[in-house]
Amino acid sequence: MPDQKTPEELEAEIALQREQLAGTVDDLAAKLDVKSQAQQKVADLKDAATTDTGAPRPEVVAAAGSLVAMALVLVAWRLRRTR
Repeated sequence: MPDQKTPEELEAEIALQREQLAGTVDDLAAKLDVKSQAQQKVADLKDAATTDTGAPRPEVVAAAGSLVAMALVLVAWRLRRTR
């Protein structure tokens, strides 16, 4: 007889396949949950931009300051060109 399984073995195999399928469905649902992914990205960026105490990291403050300074220089340059 070719490899016959007991009912208990079949039930255990089915239960294992159900667990694997449930895991796959959960993984697919997580990939399709755009809102949750966006919230996670925001949380990751916030963690990367702040210290453990919640204060902004010095390099982030410096980068923001540089951007503001560049914007002011660009505005001043454009105002001078139009005069």
